[in-house]
Amino acid sequence: MKKAYLVLSNGTVFEGYKIGADTEAIGEVVFATGMVGYLETLTDPSYAGQIVVQTFPLIGNYGVIPPDFEGRCAVKGYVVRSLCDAPSNFRSEGRLDAFLKANRVCGICGIDTRRLTKILREQGVMNGMISDSPTPPMRDVAAYRVEGVVAQVTSPAAQELPAQGPEKYRVALVDYGAKKSIAQCLQKRGCRVLTFPAGTPGEEILLANPDGIMLSNGPGDPAENVFEIEQIKKMIGKKPLFGICLGHQLTALALGGQTLKLKYGHHGVNQPVKEVCGSRTYITSQNHGYAVVAGSLAGVGEESFVNANDGSCEGMDYPGLHAFTVQFHPEANGGPHDTEFLFDRFLDMMERGKNA
Repeated sequence: MKKAYLVLSNGTVFEGYKIGADTEAIGEVVFATGMVGYLETLTDPSYAGQIVVQTFPLIGNYGVIPPDFEGRCAVKGYVVRSLCDAPSNFRSEGRLDAFLKANRVCGICGIDTRRLTKILREQGVMNGMISDSPTPPMRDVAAYRVEGVVAQVTSPAAQELPAQGPEKYRVALVDYGAKKSIAQCLQKRGCRVLTFPAGTPGEEILLANPDGIMLSNGPGDPAENVFEIEQIKKMIGKKPLFGICLGHQLTALALGGQTLKLKYGHHGVNQPVKEVCGSRTYITSQNHGYAVVAGSLAGVGEESFVNANDGSCEGMDYPGLHAFTVQFHPEANGGPHDTEFLFDRFLDMMERGKNA
């Protein structure tokens, strides 16, 4: 195998072997803690612009299973301790290395991912480069920014997805990089899903007269999405609204709130989330590097969930606007389905809206 290097912006060099495409890549290096779900991770559009490190040491053992994909592969690079080259699963349709090559994603294996994760956890997320040389152009590495990524991963055009069974509601899904499981969770509950690209004017979405509006997950810094924030301002309060991940952050910004960048974010399927007005703690799937500052929305919304590890905001309710948002993924593929009940809450809001 060809030698390769992962070089961090702080100068740390990891030597390993090239996997995937025979190219080089600069990105923001983040770690994902899931023991399973590497296919969902690789096809989650929210990882656009990032080099993903899998903390679980053996990756690829159940191969490539296209029905499990969440979207288009958008990662900049991929880092694993050990890559399985002989997958064993009755659903497997190929090897992970071939998948990375087909999607022009370069990666590196054979490095100490435990040491790498400790660096990112203690020093914070930083840029890095998967390189053929241990001395790449560090000025380029330092200058890299995750920018314009929502435009890269959103749907190219509007589309309709039919309800499964009798149609009960019509939902407008604003796609900032939506995982396909969000639409599937709505479809199986009797919703026709009208998917709109991120750049769609709010007036056009409201003209479709949906029963409710879903704001999807997506990548990058929420504050750079100025146009998208302005469209939410036009729509919120007009129809029941449910936001997930980036949709949660954009809603907060549209209502005058603030967001901040976390030290190393939440990436994985085992993040504990506590109810603010209750006693339950849920295990959730998450993928984000920014968080809403709940205090900046005092008098506007109510914090509904907090992260049990670091206390960051995981959900907001806006009762006067018939809206609520969460930072985690209730559709949770891959991951636990503990919080799928939030989709039922959204349906209840649409039912009350229809009967009002």
